[in-house]
Amino acid sequence: MKLTLLLTILLVVSHVDGKKPKQPNIVMILADDMGYQDVGFRGSNIQTPNIDKLAKEGVILENHYVMPQCSPTRASLLSGRHAIRTGFWKGNIKPNEEWGLRLNETTIPEMLKRNGYSTHGIGKWHTGMYTWEHTPVKRGFDTYFGLYLGAQGYFSHKRSGHVDLRDDYHDKDGKFVDEVRQDLKGKYSTYLYTDRAVESIQKHDKTKPLFLYLSYTAPHSPSDAPPDEVKRFASQIPTNQKGRRTYATQISIMDEGIGKVVETLKKENMLDNTIVVFTSDNGAVYGKKGSNYPLRGGKQSLFEGGVRAVSFVNSPLLKKTGYINRNLHHVTDWYATFQKLAGDQPNKHAKPQLPIDGVDIWKSVSHNQPCRDEVLMNMRYSSMIQDSSEHEFLAKRENSDVDDELGELGDDEFPDDESDNFFVMRWKNWKLFTGTYKVQDWTSKNSLGPASKFNCNEYEQLWAGKSGSGTKLFDLATDPREKTDVADKHPGIVKTILDKISGYKKKMTKINRRTHSKEGMNNGVWCPWAKVPGKSPEVVQ
Repeated sequence: MKLTLLLTILLVVSHVDGKKPKQPNIVMILADDMGYQDVGFRGSNIQTPNIDKLAKEGVILENHYVMPQCSPTRASLLSGRHAIRTGFWKGNIKPNEEWGLRLNETTIPEMLKRNGYSTHGIGKWHTGMYTWEHTPVKRGFDTYFGLYLGAQGYFSHKRSGHVDLRDDYHDKDGKFVDEVRQDLKGKYSTYLYTDRAVESIQKHDKTKPLFLYLSYTAPHSPSDAPPDEVKRFASQIPTNQKGRRTYATQISIMDEGIGKVVETLKKENMLDNTIVVFTSDNGAVYGKKGSNYPLRGGKQSLFEGGVRAVSFVNSPLLKKTGYINRNLHHVTDWYATFQKLAGDQPNKHAKPQLPIDGVDIWKSVSHNQPCRDEVLMNMRYSSMIQDSSEHEFLAKRENSDVDDELGELGDDEFPDDESDNFFVMRWKNWKLFTGTYKVQDWTSKNSLGPASKFNCNEYEQLWAGKSGSGTKLFDLATDPREKTDVADKHPGIVKTILDKISGYKKKMTKINRRTHSKEGMNNGVWCPWAKVPGKSPEVVQ
């Protein structure tokens, strides 16, 4: 049986009374803002025994690339399409913004559901919620338990004083139910997500294949962890590193949850036909609690520390295991891989499938075969941003200004400079930057704070990065830390990569300038506020 997975995904195929689905089960697990070095198998002082075991017994993906921020990675994962096509090349969706993953995009759960899969989503969504049609159960999930936005308090489940923890499904009459779980206030969200994942596996109809999307918010800000667990998991970290102690605990609680999920698959006789894919959505925030050592940069930057994620695949279906895979992979590849494993025939469905950018990487992972020689990190052109109040699929509407009241969770609120034009790509072992882009440097192993920063002094230091410009080329084969610009020594390589810009620019989707509304913050709860013409979903709340 052929399979394809990688990224904190667990492909799960169940055995019940000798019966099992033809396709594998898939469990995809995402960490949120997790540092490249913040796992035990890379020498971290953070305890991750379950992740370490799964990675070492499976396949570690050494060159698995994602986008540098949360929303773009999730949109590319779910659609199999690059950010330049989905419109997420402009960055994260911030609270109250009126855009999302477009409704003509087919998502992984949509694609798998039409091929007989039960589809359950848990945790962070962050690909749009300004209409009900953009929310997870309307995008292919049978059930979704988690948050629509990009972050919330781990105990309060609130963003800016409004609750965003929901239990969504269709009732026996087919009506869409959005149950806001205010009753769970005070319960730590990572525990809740793990418990729901375990429950979903236990209740699964094992005659059908399962797709479980477990998108943890850990270790994203805010810095929340039960004090007793900090003592249990972070005693090895100096007490003067309070932020890292909490960050480490957030990761270790997630790791323990992953162990419980895998153990449940085993108890339910599903593990032998399951693929587990684990990945982070981007690197740790630069210069704060996490470590991307030895890579350069972090979240928001296109240097390796921002876009090369800690990733692995584990499955009995793999032909070769226990090794480090150095082939190039991209987060868009999972759609194509799962599609092949599910036996989907995209041309036989009523909803047209848009061109995908990912490739089937199952043989690359399972047999260590090369599958691609280039990865577009991102590109941005201000000419592709338009002023318009005409929202895709929406009637023309007025927009109100939003006060600066959403910044308590920090790094989701960094402004995106929509005037910058840049193009960043890896081709074979070469990485090219051109245009104006964010520059970040390095942090030390297991270390935080200004004293750990290794600065090049090339540009003026800013808290979240620096402004760099021009064309630079790095040879990642000999310079994985991206320290030495060799563009002048290899003009032919520079030209080869620059010549690719025009082809990618033709694929870019024009986007609207960001617009906002306060209408989504009502009665202490975050809810969609805009309507799609011709659609008036009945929502039970």
